[in-house]
Amino acid sequence: MPLDLALDFAHALDPVGFVQDRLKFEPDSWQASLLRSRAPWILLNCCRQSGKSTTTAAFALHTAIYNPGLILLVSPSLRQSKELFAKVTGFLKDLEPAEVLEEDNKSSCTLANGARVVSLPGDPDTLRGYSAPKLIIKDEAAYVSDAMQAALDPMLAVSKGRLIEDVLAQRQARAFLRELGARGRGRADQDHRPGVSPYRCRVSRKDAPETRADAVPTGIRRRVHRCGKLGFFVRDD
Repeated sequence: MPLDLALDFAHALDPVGFVQDRLKFEPDSWQASLLRSRAPWILLNCCRQSGKSTTTAAFALHTAIYNPGLILLVSPSLRQSKELFAKVTGFLKDLEPAEVLEEDNKSSCTLANGARVVSLPGDPDTLRGYSAPKLIIKDEAAYVSDAMQAALDPMLAVSKGRLIEDVLAQRQARAFLRELGARGRGRADQDHRPGVSPYRCRVSRKDAPETRADAVPTGIRRRVHRCGKLGFFVRDD
């Protein structure tokens, strides 16, 4: 059944309505805020199992459908990039009505509207042949090499595309921003976009329903607390 044009237009304007109606995904409040953000640079500081990958995959798919162009999923390893890509294609296959794919393989897909989603490891040599990205999502950005970032920066500068960077733990986020500032390309908050500060999304265990203490069995909760102290989760204080 064809999608109603008025509803399709509403989905183009509101990504939350899109994920609710077409992906059957009910976002938490922080996920809704992220999906609706128009910021050119988004910095994620979210605990594990908070739904970050699901949200960024939905963000990528909405961009592919309503702002078609090149979308790059970058991680330190190809395996990690493929995991995020699998979430995007999983959403694609669940869409009703279905979107037409011109190309579909294990690491990239092309929609009929010309949008292309590509998963890449953190190796600058893999960027050859790609240009003018509409969106780049960097998973575990602190571990993506400086050489890779140096290759991505000019692409974003020319295309005016958007950048989402995931930095897992709070202290990792601080170290990441300090490192950006130390590279000599301006203030840390203005590294990728001169004059533009990032939209920062911070989600701790207490903010994520799946990892709140009252939703986790006691034995697991102790391990989660220890992980929090080690920096695997964002600290609650």
